[in-house]
Amino acid sequence: MSAVLTIDNLYKRFPIAGSKQVVQAINGVSLTVEPGETLGLVGESGSGKTTVGRCIVGLIEPTAGTIRFRGTDLAQRQQHKAKLAGKIQLVFQEPNESLDPRMKIGDTISEPLLPLKLDRETRRRRTADALRLVRLNPDLLDAYPSELSSGQQQRVGIARAMVTEPELVVLDEPTSALDPTARAEIIDLLRRIQSERNTAYLFISHDLSTVRFISHRVAVMYLGMIVEQGSAETVFNRPQHPYSSGLLSSVMLPHPHLKIESSVSLKGEIPSPINLPKGCFLASRCPFVIDRCRHEMPPAETVGERHTVHCFRHEDVAASVPASDTFNVFMKEAERILGRAVPSGVAPSLQ
Repeated sequence: MSAVLTIDNLYKRFPIAGSKQVVQAINGVSLTVEPGETLGLVGESGSGKTTVGRCIVGLIEPTAGTIRFRGTDLAQRQQHKAKLAGKIQLVFQEPNESLDPRMKIGDTISEPLLPLKLDRETRRRRTADALRLVRLNPDLLDAYPSELSSGQQQRVGIARAMVTEPELVVLDEPTSALDPTARAEIIDLLRRIQSERNTAYLFISHDLSTVRFISHRVAVMYLGMIVEQGSAETVFNRPQHPYSSGLLSSVMLPHPHLKIESSVSLKGEIPSPINLPKGCFLASRCPFVIDRCRHEMPPAETVGERHTVHCFRHEDVAASVPASDTFNVFMKEAERILGRAVPSGVAPSLQ
């Protein structure tokens, strides 16, 4: 199966005005996303998640590395403009800020169709279909964003992304501005659209509970690099990087019987992305640190099927987490509540 998205050794540096220093925002990121797959990209604020997404959609240019869509190098996206038109879309974090308050909803949704050079009737039909896809009333085509709730505004943002029938959608914190009910509805909507259209998602979020619901695989970012990636089940049940373990142990799961046990406690301050330390970026905060960590960056080590980790002591980290079947218990509990089987590889919401 050919990957929809392939990123290899991506770097991004932001110069600091009036200084020779730079912010090292992305540091050697490599990942792939397959058709119909959701890759959850997680990490704390400032880890570089959004910068990766903006490089993919062309809002900013990478400093080094390659991004390929279906084998096409996106560094030459202008040369392949017609071929790529509408194939990669973005859903923004703040729906009320990403919608033009002066444009009617119908015009907002249809705007991405203009580069496709479709006739007016086809654009009208595709716009109406996109509105129905996100389960909004057709009467809203003539409404303005200010007349909609935050949940409805985000549905419009999703409709705008889906109207071109993309193969890849980058979702940048698409539920963080929503209340719990609207958040659950949007996640369910995204899963349904993916099931119907086989769309690939890069789901960027710091909310691990939400990522758990929707992702097939998870990539964990820390200071601009991916420290661990693997199936959602593997990473949630048995993380092998200290940062992953510490991050996951703080998650409040939506059921009293579900808990990820971890003895990993990260202390101290996050190093500055302007002056990154030599060796492992987590060394100053990690309870598993050894002298080697302070001088060498751990290479990516394959520890299972499509599961890689950057840590010299990953076996000790895994051993520190009690054996857990949290992910599968979560799936079974969801099936009981929903009254139906959940598709394999998809983490469902219990809300």
